[in-house]
Order: sequence, then C-alpha cells, then structure tokens
Amino acid sequence: MTDADVSKDASRNTEYDVVVIGAGPVGENVADRARAAGLRTAVVESELIGGECSYWACMPSKALLRPVVARAEARRVPGLGEAVRGPLDADAVLARRDEMAAHWKDDGQLAWLDAIGADVHRGVGRLSGTRQVSVTAADGTVRHLTARHAVAVCTGSRAVVPGLAGIEDVRPWTSREATSAKDVPGRLVVVGGGVVGVEMATAWRGLGAEVTMLIRGERLLPKMEPFAGELVADALTEAGVRILTGVSATGVRRAGQDGPVTVELDHGEPLETDEILFATGRAPRTDDLGLDTVGIEPGSWLTVDDSCRVEGSDWLYAVGDVNHRALLTHQGKYQARIAGAAIAARAQDTPLLETDRWGAHAATADHAAVPQVVFTDPEAASVGLTLAEAQAAGHRVRAVDHDLAAVAGSGLYAEGYKGQARMIVDLDREILLGVTFVGPGVGELLHSATVAVAGEVPIDRLWHAVPAYPTISEVWLRLLESFRG
Repeated sequence: MTDADVSKDASRNTEYDVVVIGAGPVGENVADRARAAGLRTAVVESELIGGECSYWACMPSKALLRPVVARAEARRVPGLGEAVRGPLDADAVLARRDEMAAHWKDDGQLAWLDAIGADVHRGVGRLSGTRQVSVTAADGTVRHLTARHAVAVCTGSRAVVPGLAGIEDVRPWTSREATSAKDVPGRLVVVGGGVVGVEMATAWRGLGAEVTMLIRGERLLPKMEPFAGELVADALTEAGVRILTGVSATGVRRAGQDGPVTVELDHGEPLETDEILFATGRAPRTDDLGLDTVGIEPGSWLTVDDSCRVEGSDWLYAVGDVNHRALLTHQGKYQARIAGAAIAARAQDTPLLETDRWGAHAATADHAAVPQVVFTDPEAASVGLTLAEAQAAGHRVRAVDHDLAAVAGSGLYAEGYKGQARMIVDLDREILLGVTFVGPGVGELLHSATVAVAGEVPIDRLWHAVPAYPTISEVWLRLLESFRG
C-alpha cells in the first residue's frame, strides 16, 4: 500500500510487526523477508525508493563504465580493433545511464513494495523511543508508527567531503554528482584512489575528460592486493589519466559562479580543473535518526551482532552500510536476508541457529567471504582475505600467484592480455581464505572463488573441479598445480 493510500485513512492502525527505515535495496530486502514470514511491515523513505544503488551508485556508474570498458576490450581484438577507434557517443552513453537509473523516478520500485504488501510512508523517519518511529512528511505532518517486534535501520551511508577552505563555493562532486552529471567535463580532478575514484576516473576519461587523480597514499585500491592497484594504475596512465601520489588537496576555489576550479596542493603547483570529485570515504546516515532517544550517539556507526541486531537491544536492527561491516550493496542485501530471517524467527519464538556459523541467522560472510568487483579496465575482483589480512589475523598461509595472461583463454580474449591471479591458502586446513583476480573480464570469475571461500572447499576437492578449455577460468587449474608443486 502506498503512502497516498495510507493517508486517505487517518484512523488506519499504525502498529506494525516491523518498521524499516530506508527503502534502498537493503530496506527492500528486509521488508520482503518480513512480509514472506507473514509480518505486517512498514517502510519509511525520505528520498527515492530504491536508494543510492539504483540512482547514484551501482546502476548509473556501471552504465557509464560498460561502454568504456567494452571499447577498450574490443580494441585489443585483432580484426575488430580498427572498427572501434573513434570516440564514444557521450550523449548516447549518458542517455543509457539515465535509463538504467530509471530517470530518477521510483514508480517501479514503489510498485514492487506494494506487490509484496508492505506499507510505504514517505517522509523522514526518526526513532522516537523504544520500538517507536515518527515520520515527518514533506508538508510537515507527522505520523507515529509502533513496531511490535523490530525496527530495522537501513539508511545507508553518505559521501564525506573534507572541510577545505572554499569547499562550499566550489560545489564539489561526490559519487552522486559523478554518476548523474548531465555533461562531460573538459577537465576533472579526482581526489581519492579507492573504488569510486578509480571507477569514475575510468568512466569520465573514457568519455573524453582530461582526468587527474590525487592520491594521498602511494597506490590505488589500497584495500586489495598490491598488484591490483598497480595494474589498474598502469591502465589508467595508458589511457591518459594523470596520477599524482603522496599528495593532498589543501584548498579549493572557483572563479565566479561556473568558472574553473583551482586546487591547492600540499606538494607541487596548484591545479586548474572544471570539476573536482571527492571520493574520500563514507559516513553513516544516522545523524538525524533520533538515536539519542534510545541511548545511542547520533551520527555513529551502529555495532551489531551477526544477526544484525544492535548490541544491547532486543528490537533494534542495523542493516547495510550503517553497521560498517561491508559497505557493498550485495553484502547489505545478504545482511537483509539474514536479519529478516532472524526477525521472523524471534517474532515467532523459533530458536535461532546460533551455533551454526553458516546458518540462516548469521551474516558470517561479512567476516570471511566478502566479494567485490571494481569495474575498471582491467577489472579487479576479490573475495575473502588478502595476504596481509590473513597474516595479520594469525593464519599460517601461502600465497599462490599465476600470470593470467599465461592461460589459453586469456590469449583468445584479447591480444596483449595483462592480468594476475592469487589465492591465499590456509596451510593448516588446506582451504582458501581469499582469492584475487585482476584482468579484463575477471568479474565473472569471482563467484567460483566466492563459492570456494564461503564453502571452505578443501584443496583436494577443488582439484576435481575441472575448468572448461579454453577459458580464462583455467587459471584455477594453474593455481592448484602451483600449490601442489
């Protein structure tokens, strides 16, 4: 039922089994699991139903990246490369991006929530006490909701913009502006070398912008294996991106209303650009959530157990980015499935599978098997622990590496293919703790690695998982051969 329908009946009972604050993919999945269990559910949303992923992150960013990466790969195929030497049609790319973001309209997402039987309340949702949520609509009216069993906070995170001198007048880009811009900037400075930074540098350089990256550290993608950042940096440099490492922006100023932006640096001469993107981290959207009414500091990340229930509470859940476990859409949706099942079990007095590490009520993958694909050229894909993380955790491990270009499938995929694969083997249990692939097209290899890591598949059994020839996945055989010697 939509909020318009709810508003027609002011006397409608506003007591629910579950109240979900935030209707992004995470909130939608919590609502879906709660409704599937027969629980009466309300969803509160202050912006677009579908959330950050649908309109300002996953979908529009990958729509921008796909033609850039497809052209780069096509150029490496003999007989095809000459046919794709020209520039991309930027207008067509942006138009497809708009389609993939549903033109920033949420009718389809609203219809889906209506179809599963969840009530939607438009407005700003805030906690107002134990199991209490107030919803302030755009016209100022306030509706009070009560949750019999659970309130799930699924409000996500927001981009952090540093408090540099002149920042407000510059109107900097964050990930939202970078994925929804209506025109290709002539020049773009990207501050930050994480996933958003490298993906947006790839996209806008491919669409014709002159791109400069400012990296405070010494390498890109610092949370992945070192070779991932190195290979991506090489490709970005080859594509014409200027990468400055060990440097930070110290101030910005824009000339007039729409003039160029000058970026002051702690080392080196100032830069001039048309737009500047800050991809420098995320903060939880909990500052205006009413956390103080339930004894929690506003603006904080919410610490949860493996069922995503907030520590110290028997009714409050925090699912997705707000719990700071794994800031990825697919991981948040996974948490939502776990949390929804746990909420339903507790509401129905069903014992939780608390002793089962990989059971229906424990988001164990958040610790052991988080997959991620960086959609650059080349792609970087990883799951589980890096070598450094495994060693820091005290595991006795061995890293096994293989040149991805040295398998037949890679040579067929592209001329001059460059890539690398690594698996991290727990030597005591002989299972995989982590896998990383870097190279064109490797994103589609990742789920096999995720199954191996999450399933804790023994190395001896993986030996019997025969990769098809000639595919890039034959790298699995080469990694296993290297391990066995």
